[in-house]
Amino acid sequence: MNKAAISYSFLKNAGRVLNSGQSRSLILTGNIHDLYHLSSDDGGSYVPLVDFLCSKWNLSSKIILVYELNGPIRFLKEEDRERVKSSWLRWRTGLDENEFAIENMLSSGRRQAESEAFGKSFDENLSSAIGRPTVALELLRQLCLCSRSQVKGQPCLDKELIVFVEAADMVIPEGEINRLNDADRHRISICHDWFSDPGFINGKDAVILVAESRSLVNHRIARLPQVIEVKAPSPTTEVRRHFINWFENTLDEGESLDLWDTKETLSATTAGLSIHALHQLLKGSCYEHRALSLEEVVVKVEEYIQQQLGDDVVEFKKPTHDLRAIVGFEHLKSFLTADLIPRIKEGGESALSGAAVSGPIGVGKTFIFEAVANELDMVVLVLKNIRSQWFGQTDVIFERLRRMMDALDRVLVFIDEADTQFGGIGPNAHSTERRLTGKIQQMMSDPQLKGRVTWLLMTARIHLLSPDIRRPGRVGDLIIPVLDPEGQDRQAFIDWVLKPVLKIELSEEQRASMKKELEGYSAASFSSLRSELKAVASRNPAPLTFDDVLEVVRNILPPAIGDTRRYQTLQALANCTRRSLLPDPTVSDEVRQSWIQELRILEARGIS
Repeated sequence: MNKAAISYSFLKNAGRVLNSGQSRSLILTGNIHDLYHLSSDDGGSYVPLVDFLCSKWNLSSKIILVYELNGPIRFLKEEDRERVKSSWLRWRTGLDENEFAIENMLSSGRRQAESEAFGKSFDENLSSAIGRPTVALELLRQLCLCSRSQVKGQPCLDKELIVFVEAADMVIPEGEINRLNDADRHRISICHDWFSDPGFINGKDAVILVAESRSLVNHRIARLPQVIEVKAPSPTTEVRRHFINWFENTLDEGESLDLWDTKETLSATTAGLSIHALHQLLKGSCYEHRALSLEEVVVKVEEYIQQQLGDDVVEFKKPTHDLRAIVGFEHLKSFLTADLIPRIKEGGESALSGAAVSGPIGVGKTFIFEAVANELDMVVLVLKNIRSQWFGQTDVIFERLRRMMDALDRVLVFIDEADTQFGGIGPNAHSTERRLTGKIQQMMSDPQLKGRVTWLLMTARIHLLSPDIRRPGRVGDLIIPVLDPEGQDRQAFIDWVLKPVLKIELSEEQRASMKKELEGYSAASFSSLRSELKAVASRNPAPLTFDDVLEVVRNILPPAIGDTRRYQTLQALANCTRRSLLPDPTVSDEVRQSWIQELRILEARGIS
């Protein structure tokens, strides 16, 4: 049996906070719905988080209570329940259990009735708390008050309480106070008084609020300075490897764990999965008596991450084309092959935090860098919409995303139309947008993620990205311009367009004529023309002649977006961070300044 214990950093952090007296109220967030290992002589077991903590903190000096929404307030031990009940009676009556019994025998009928009422109050309060979270919270607060009170110079309770409140985000939900119902406001008031009480702050009891995200707990509680957050991270490779070994050791006789590779490879490949999800994967394989394949693992990881973040927030990029499918752009492809791709792959001290790709609409940015993603042979996550329409959900999505980033070994984060994905940071921006942009910026320059996470931002409006995102240390390390094809690249596009429909070799005069007609065409324009010519050719019984092609070309009128594309081209040139990527690497400062002046002229005309 695998008896080795797993060390969980969040458990040490929580213990340090409580033992040092830094705080008596914690919010436990993060991977709260997963399984955690309890070691024992027979190999131990994997249990839910609260059960894990209850077992770890089940000390002789502690009494543990757990409140579950719509459930009872339960004690870990029955004797603890009786001990707390005795303390409650002592606190209410000023008598211990023996004195209370004597008082009942000797007192008058009225006094005896009062005493009996006190005796029943504890059990009745516990019963009335079931399904009534407001009553439950107030009772728990009263129990903490009872715990630190004294009667006749003696403490009512000689042990410390540890109270777990599960689903705290549903008990005291986030929301503006004037929009919450009376019951929610009442519970927020109870918790505020409870956690702000100097007696509780300086006492020995502790309350643990369990919620996936701090932002889901009402801000009037979550933002109290005395309330400290402790995060439970997603399982690491070491934790997953331990679980795989443990799972194999628990198999019945005749069962076996059949893998396409080693258990070490499986633990690395399942990066991003929870222990729960990994358990499902292994159970399914063993039940069906088949080998677990790499393809099945990859699909499971992708499904799980998409379920956690939402299909409308993230997807896995699986481009089918590589750089060989890119027409033209020879200089750019050389840079990507010799510089960018190796630097992303190698990681380490020379790792690239990220890169931004700019250029006018229709130039082929996304298609080119999808090919780059294919060449990298690593996990490619596409962020599509991280600004949720639901109040508070953006913060939750971000926190889930951060946990995924920490769990994955190597990942490329691909963000198309990046200027629309992030919120603003100015005074007119919504507070949620400012927080989101700030957190993304922090992730881009986080030393813990450098070398493991590379950000690739695509935008035709590079100037709309926050200056803090564009600074060095983030995507400002490398801003790549992708411009309309010129010279040999333009000729390559012309040949690519004509090849499917024109079976004759063009004369120099015809080439010059066609080149003139296609002046100013973008990659998207060339692609559209190619489709148009192929459609015409399919309807024409005879092969197309040069004049036929010329007629089709002259019939096409470009859309009236020339000024906008010029503005975006100038922004791409002005923001480029490598001279070698400019059309003319020897460009002078005067020419670069002329780009800025032309931008101002276009902006004055309302072009942006």
